[in-house]
Amino acid sequence: MNPSTLLIVDDERTLARSIKLFMTEQGYEAEVAENGDIALELLDRLRPEVVFLDVCLPGHNGIDLLRRIKEFDRNIAVIMMTAYGSIEGAVEAVRLGAFDYIKKPVDLDELKLLADRACESARLRQELSYYREREIREIPFMGIIGKCDAIRDIIARITQIAALEDSPPILITGETGTGKGLVARTLHRRSRRASRAFIEVNCTALPATLMEAELFGYERGAFTDAKESKMGLFEAADGGFLYLDEVGDTELPLQGKLLRAVEERVIRRVGGLRDRRVDVTIVAATHRDLETEVKAARFRKDLYYRLAVITIDLPPLRERGDDILLLAAHFLEIFNAKYGKAIRAIDDRAARTLCEYPWPGNIRELSHVIERAVLWSHGDRLSVDQLSLTSGPMNLPAKPLPAADLACGTLPREGIDLAAWERSLLEQALRDSGGNQTKAARLLRLSRDTLRYRLKKFGLSQP
Repeated sequence: MNPSTLLIVDDERTLARSIKLFMTEQGYEAEVAENGDIALELLDRLRPEVVFLDVCLPGHNGIDLLRRIKEFDRNIAVIMMTAYGSIEGAVEAVRLGAFDYIKKPVDLDELKLLADRACESARLRQELSYYREREIREIPFMGIIGKCDAIRDIIARITQIAALEDSPPILITGETGTGKGLVARTLHRRSRRASRAFIEVNCTALPATLMEAELFGYERGAFTDAKESKMGLFEAADGGFLYLDEVGDTELPLQGKLLRAVEERVIRRVGGLRDRRVDVTIVAATHRDLETEVKAARFRKDLYYRLAVITIDLPPLRERGDDILLLAAHFLEIFNAKYGKAIRAIDDRAARTLCEYPWPGNIRELSHVIERAVLWSHGDRLSVDQLSLTSGPMNLPAKPLPAADLACGTLPREGIDLAAWERSLLEQALRDSGGNQTKAARLLRLSRDTLRYRLKKFGLSQP
């Protein structure tokens, strides 16, 4: 390994030479600059990893020289040294990018420890940068699989968004199971905020009162169980991404507060008296038609327009043509590894069936179908029978079962299987609504919770 290079900038010659001699004995290459002008000349030639910089120099202020060094190369670790240390000086130096701050008289062993830490930190940053750039270069859209025009357009749009210094809110739309979460995470991974937080919020999981506390946090005593203050998810995501999944299900009382947070990037904790500014990239997703929801007064128009500055609309799987087979092959590889199988291919009849099936559950349903087929397969090829797309808990029949017609008729003399009849109605409602549970519940005149209970009862629910 090549020795790391140090530059010692100090007008106290005896001290500077002592540091140079000691650090050379420890395996470093070191040079001394007696003033700022010499230091600036040596920077380009030496390209040091670490600079020991005295705050008080003839002709230069150490803080000003720190700025110049950071302008030259922000990755150089600068360790400030001074006989007149103060809290204010340390804070200013660190704010400008100094690695650390040490008071004179210096301890040589302490200097070596600081130099070792600075070099190790620089190596880790370089490795992280290398692997991140390699991931972007070699597998830039890992997980987004497809060659259809719609997917190519989506990848192009993600690339454009990721290049922005500061992105406005992004709205991802599409049916349940089309991969909205994957697109949101890809946007984050490709962006300039990839090293910062990505926090996902399920807007259907909690009622408005609890969701407000989760999003914005709360102060001690704000409500009965608030025994201490808690940071909200907006604050936790500061500097990174906040992903609002199924934002169309957000209750109206919360939408006004959400609008202010999105538009002004300002939040106030529940029970708090002061505003807090947050720097967050908002990505929202929904399976609902928000324009329809706005017309029906179920979603605020101003919030919709603020979220939809940039939109990405994901196509349903049934409209993606040969992408179905590409995704099936991808899932086949994953579940082969998971279950220790060696299935090499999907036979022709099974492939045709996959392409002709309407996929109301989209990619999520395809994943479940392939997983089940792999799990029960004993050969080296998947067949139509193993796919079980004409029956089974995750599949919708091509035509409604005859028992469904009994809703308007009389019971046959031989009787009926009530469970099968109820199941057939649920399946037909899901098929007629394109897999949209809210619409299916409306068709059956059930509440959404009741529908979910019945879907779970018959193994029709999609996780």
